[in-house]
Amino acid sequence: MRIQLELPKTFTFQTQIPVRITDINYGNHLGNDAILSMMHEARVQFLQSLGYTELEMEGAGLIMSDTAIIYKGEGFYGDVLTVKVAASDLNKYGFDLFYLFTNQTGKEIAQAKTGMLCFNYANRKLMTLPEKAAENLKNAK
Repeated sequence: MRIQLELPKTFTFQTQIPVRITDINYGNHLGNDAILSMMHEARVQFLQSLGYTELEMEGAGLIMSDTAIIYKGEGFYGDVLTVKVAASDLNKYGFDLFYLFTNQTGKEIAQAKTGMLCFNYANRKLMTLPEKAAENLKNAK
């Protein structure tokens, strides 16, 4: 059975990321590892839009607990991908981020998710999702 993602109905953030020549694999299309790197870039930009970084979110850092990527179409050198991001499934220790990748013609390239946990890097332990961060994630525009 293949993995499936239930994407949120609305995405609160979007950015554009060009496909670089270094993102192309031996199949002459966007490599799977490049999608994960683009997810990271989109995540950093999403957090910045809320005034956060991966190391500082109302006193918490973030660490990725899992990821899932579903490839829907090919991307090519010169494409400019729109990556939409939304936070969902907030819980005691973190949240999920969902990503939707489309190319400049609107063709879907990938769907993805990362599970993000709040982490105290000083003592190397999980911590609870700060209440203000949870509010900001829920109310992201």
